[in-house]
Amino acid sequence: MDVSTFVSHRRVLATQDGEIAYTEWGTGPAAVFVHGLTASGAHWRHVISSLRDTTRCIAVDLPGHGATPPRKDPSVTAMAELVADLCQGLGLDQVDLVGIDTGGAVAQLMAVRHPQLTRSLALTNCDTEGNFPPPGLVPVVEMARQGAVAPIMVPLAADPAAARESILAGSYERPEGVPDDAWREYLTPVAGDAERASYFEKVLAAFDPAEMERVNDRLRGLDMPAVVVWSKQEGTFGIESARQLSELIPGAGQVIEVEGKLFYPEERPEELVGVLRRQWNR
Repeated sequence: MDVSTFVSHRRVLATQDGEIAYTEWGTGPAAVFVHGLTASGAHWRHVISSLRDTTRCIAVDLPGHGATPPRKDPSVTAMAELVADLCQGLGLDQVDLVGIDTGGAVAQLMAVRHPQLTRSLALTNCDTEGNFPPPGLVPVVEMARQGAVAPIMVPLAADPAAARESILAGSYERPEGVPDDAWREYLTPVAGDAERASYFEKVLAAFDPAEMERVNDRLRGLDMPAVVVWSKQEGTFGIESARQLSELIPGAGQVIEVEGKLFYPEERPEELVGVLRRQWNR
């Protein structure tokens, strides 16, 4: 599914804390997909295209990404509450929750803070307690706190070719295969101008290991089906993090290793689709 077709189903939910943009396809039990940094709900377009025959697929846009406006609180805890607000605002009793990258941290916090809303949990290539932010991102977080990230990001938002040559390309096996409209969908909201890029810096600067403290203890108490899927070529979030999650979460079983890099669901959607179909039994 191309980006324009996917976002043609984008909607906005008004809440007391602000608008939440989300994109919805399909019918059946609801699943909520949470993207990572410098992406949007469109990151899941190919996965959702394959799952919408049996599932009501809802891809949220996190604050300052996609079409969701910035929020006063840029923390991942606030993002988890935004996901909970979306579920409640849409009248969803329970959802299958899927998270990647920073969205995986958001999904963990959502699951432990709102277990009554979470029917199952699927985590792939994401932050964990003790690895938030991951070592490779720490210098970028420090740059954001000094205001040095925005001047780098703004030119990338205006030039997909430059984005393909930037550090962002490391999340893909084939960055040259990511279409221009996808780069614009991802980067215009986070860095289309100085004001947007400044908010993105606030999101990075807010990364605090304390937000993920004691998450492990609470993951041990989850009473829901879970699965941990990890790409073999991914370097930001090592396989040790995946094994940690699989050991912590009851019933998660062994880590399922798949091909690809961090953003493999965009390039290799079939790797995740099969796992989710088996996990959800539909």
